[in-house]
Amino acid sequence: MSRFPLLDRIHGPADLRALPERQLAAVAAELRGFLVDSVSRSGGHFAAGLGAVELTVALHYLYDTPEDRIVWDVGHQAYPHKILTGRRDRMASVRQWGGVSPFPKREESPYDTFGVGHAGTSIGAAAGMAIAARRTGSRRRVVAVIGDGGLTCGMAFEALNHAGGMGLDMLVVLNDNKMSISPNVGALTNHFARALSGRLYATVREGSKKVLSHMPPMWELARRAEEHVKGLIVPGTLFEELGFNYIGPVDGHDLPALVATLRNVRALEGPQLLHVVTRKGKGYGPAEADPVKYHGIGSPFDPAVGIAPSSKSNARPTYSEVFGDWLCDMASIDPRLVGITPAMREGSKMERFAERFADRYFDVGIAEQHSVTLAAGMACDGLKPVVAIYSSFLQRAYDQVIHDVVLQNLPVLFAVDRAGLVGGDGPTHAGAYDVSFLRCLPNIVIMTPSDENETRQMLYTGFVHDGPAAVRYPRGGGPGAVIDPELHAMPIGKGLVRREGKGIAFLAFGPMVGPCLELAEQLGATVADMRFVKPLDEALVSELAARHELVVTVEENAIPGGAGDAVAECLAARDQQVALLQIGLPDRFIEHGSRGEMLRDAGLDAEGIRQTIDAFCRSPERRRLLVRLGA
Repeated sequence: MSRFPLLDRIHGPADLRALPERQLAAVAAELRGFLVDSVSRSGGHFAAGLGAVELTVALHYLYDTPEDRIVWDVGHQAYPHKILTGRRDRMASVRQWGGVSPFPKREESPYDTFGVGHAGTSIGAAAGMAIAARRTGSRRRVVAVIGDGGLTCGMAFEALNHAGGMGLDMLVVLNDNKMSISPNVGALTNHFARALSGRLYATVREGSKKVLSHMPPMWELARRAEEHVKGLIVPGTLFEELGFNYIGPVDGHDLPALVATLRNVRALEGPQLLHVVTRKGKGYGPAEADPVKYHGIGSPFDPAVGIAPSSKSNARPTYSEVFGDWLCDMASIDPRLVGITPAMREGSKMERFAERFADRYFDVGIAEQHSVTLAAGMACDGLKPVVAIYSSFLQRAYDQVIHDVVLQNLPVLFAVDRAGLVGGDGPTHAGAYDVSFLRCLPNIVIMTPSDENETRQMLYTGFVHDGPAAVRYPRGGGPGAVIDPELHAMPIGKGLVRREGKGIAFLAFGPMVGPCLELAEQLGATVADMRFVKPLDEALVSELAARHELVVTVEENAIPGGAGDAVAECLAARDQQVALLQIGLPDRFIEHGSRGEMLRDAGLDAEGIRQTIDAFCRSPERRRLLVRLGA
């Protein structure tokens, strides 16, 4: 007999809506059980989805999806949504090559109304859909679901301000999972939420507005009275000021209360905000106890035991761990060092720094723009800020990098984590563009370490440099280089020849040094670890171009504007003639999978690089190059 008899009957939200309301609690229980079973086998985002089970069931039960639009913020909590919208049988493939996307994706399902992956976008996207519905005369409803973490984004408040000012017909569900459900979020507050969302309250409220608006003093008195009465009970005054009718808080795990409240809210016009309190990891004890640890599961685990402690005794450190160790070492040497992160303490391996140097650690929330400008302000007055930020998140703070840091030539060090392809998180998190968008900026130094020791020494080099600097390193571990505990400043703008050969010169940047060395052994080629994208070692480029038949640049970044373009510009400026092949990420998005699978798909493993070289040399206009290379 099936463990999930109700889920077996649900192939889409229409099947869910055909069930009697009394069975929804059983559906939620099965959905939570299936999620534990599925993610324990495949890995993936976990705790947030467990906390959003009842909310997901209630939304799809009451709204006519996909005609009605539900926009999920980030998408960490969207696994239950995927399960209920026809992808249950494929959930074992989540984050795997060719499998289900870890985030909502428009190409994957009509129920995924907006592609997401970064925080704070749901309200703006939903507002755009609400405007489209208004313009086209559609009666479809629009819902944005955003967590309390996502609400720290500035653009979330920009969207709230705009949507509230326009009086759009839309609902924002604030999924507040930062805290456990406290006693004051129970029967009394659920009753209050239902009352605030009901037609009687809405009718009286709107009727009073019309009457009292003709008597300004009385209207102002009534408005303030309503604010203060609600403000004594619920934290909704801010949202009311932004033009939203605030409802809640409601217990997000009390399905009858949640359904009753949402049913009332669905009938209301204008901007509505429903505050739902949930518990991250709900229903699975280990995840409730440690929602950070169970936020994202990297590999399968036994649900009866939980995630087993990893044995790190002989394991190579990841690049992020190399950064975390360096940060603590540097902080113990220089009291001016301060560490900043936009809500990625664990991912950037800053836990030990946050504990040892609590007064010098600043987590600004999911506010990448603020993190950079905060660093600029600190640098103005004598501190030495280090901003630990993922490459794809740095994109969100580009204006601040230009205007607040680089333009003023301030000594801010950017530790750019997750540069290049990132594996299961896929294209929304790929660090494919940072070289391109940083290289065009004056004043900045850009470094690309090829191993763990170069990462440590380049971080030190960037820190002691009197100006902006960025060190970009990939997700995961390196080749296992011996790490020198001493810190040495590297000569800025100088590369290093790692293998002498002839015919072909590989100019490799960052982790691409490894596959180039592997291929060079087969081809008898030269390999240079270029180390710096800016300033580029132009003397080394010129010297290698002068004594080789073919120069091949290899980088884990988009080719346009990347390191290969820097080499091409150098050769053109010197009017130096040589066959030049630029290899990097192709002009398309690389879908999720393991990092190795993604590199192969991009042609950035040794075999892919060789195939690209062969195709380049065998083209009609370059066949003579084969002879000169001795092929």
